Amino acid sequence: MTTPTRGNGSPPVAGSEDLSPEVRARLNAVPVLAGGAWHAEVLTGGLTNHNYAVTLAGKRYVARLSNPTGALLAIDRDAEHACSVAAASTGVAPRVVDYAPDVGVLVIEWIEGRTFSPEDLRDPATAPAVAVALKRLHGGPRFPVDFDMFAIQRRYLDVVQRNGYRLPQRYLEFMPAAQRIQRALAVRHAGTVPCHNDLLAANLIDDGRQVWLIDYEYAGNNDACFELGNLWSESNLDDTRLDELVELYYGQAPRHTVARARLWGLMSKYGWTLWGAIQAGVSTLDFDFWSWGMEKYDRAVAEFDGPDLERWLADAQRED
Repeated sequence: MTTPTRGNGSPPVAGSEDLSPEVRARLNAVPVLAGGAWHAEVLTGGLTNHNYAVTLAGKRYVARLSNPTGALLAIDRDAEHACSVAAASTGVAPRVVDYAPDVGVLVIEWIEGRTFSPEDLRDPATAPAVAVALKRLHGGPRFPVDFDMFAIQRRYLDVVQRNGYRLPQRYLEFMPAAQRIQRALAVRHAGTVPCHNDLLAANLIDDGRQVWLIDYEYAGNNDACFELGNLWSESNLDDTRLDELVELYYGQAPRHTVARARLWGLMSKYGWTLWGAIQAGVSTLDFDFWSWGMEKYDRAVAEFDGPDLERWLADAQRED
């Protein structure tokens, strides 16, 4: 997960002279950079990796140095690389320049553009380009792995409980509702497509011609409605924006499809809450992961406790 503001990362905050010996060694171990006169600048904003803007022979790249705690967060770096390559073939993801799995470095091309904020996604003018990007990705080559938020959520819960990490109050109380959501979504399951699955606004970049989707740590074949619901949920958009996204994507917005996206949005909040709980327990980054997760959880609780959940469950199983 990332929170950049321009291009493939946040504004640089330090140059090559500030890099640690470990970072220098890892970058020099990448074939495309080995022995080259490269210059690297730290990019702020990453919540899982350390990211650098690397300039070599007049060309700019992004080098993503993975964190060894990624396995706890269900991140498969080889799968991320393969998904990144497949996504790039659709023209909506940056080209993969190099990958050095032994040192955990992925190098991709730099996309110059304006990184979205939630406010950008609240502007209806951005929705058509976002829908086009999603349809291009979903119509591309299938990914080598699947993504199932129900399985991820249960895996995260096991990690939290086994390691004694902090668990939000009432979290287990909503597990039966999550199981009901899973059963309801199974009724009209229509297959999977290659999805990004982590559509924070900061993972979308507008270069003035198109919207790019970056950061494929959680990519995998999934229900397209998860993608719409996750995008809607991550930026806390209003109901109108979700209806609009569904209609732009499918050409219509039937009740069962809108409800499906809403339920996936709820499960997205519920599941990623535990991502924040795990990070709060293990991450060395200077970031308040607990508050990040609780913001999602508080919105999930409001929906679990609210008056609309039963209607969404019923609508998701309808024919219209």
